[in-house]
Amino acid sequence: MALKPDRIELLTDISFFMTTTAERGGVVSAVTSTTGVGVSMDDANAVVAYAAVASGAKPVGVLLNDVVNLDLTRQHINWHKDEMQVGGKVTLLRNGQVTTNMLVTGITPSAGTDAYVGASGLIGTSSTNAVKIGQFLSGKDTDGYAKVSVNL
Repeated sequence: MALKPDRIELLTDISFFMTTTAERGGVVSAVTSTTGVGVSMDDANAVVAYAAVASGAKPVGVLLNDVVNLDLTRQHINWHKDEMQVGGKVTLLRNGQVTTNMLVTGITPSAGTDAYVGASGLIGTSSTNAVKIGQFLSGKDTDGYAKVSVNL
């Protein structure tokens, strides 16, 4: 689990699709290989993914769903686990607060430290070639989780 349930959702967005499997709690960025991204609510070109590198990433929000690839002829999506099928719409947190362990390895955040998008959707403290997404509201606990205020 990459997100703890204690979160504050002030602004969420449900207009983006995700075409790869992913665990919730990281920062997704717009996939820029298509044109007209996000023009309407059901625009199939509005695709997000975890950016492989922080440089050039265009963060859209924190992923609030697990994205899975299931054979839906054999089993159902587990709505209680907030799963979404690959290619479906996902819920993104644009403004609010999350407690996540999707952090860049080796960082030691503290309350008040700026938070930036890192490689693979992880959240880090380095501003080198990265976009600020908010700020940390705590340091890491013993399980590796930190509280982050998101403002995108």
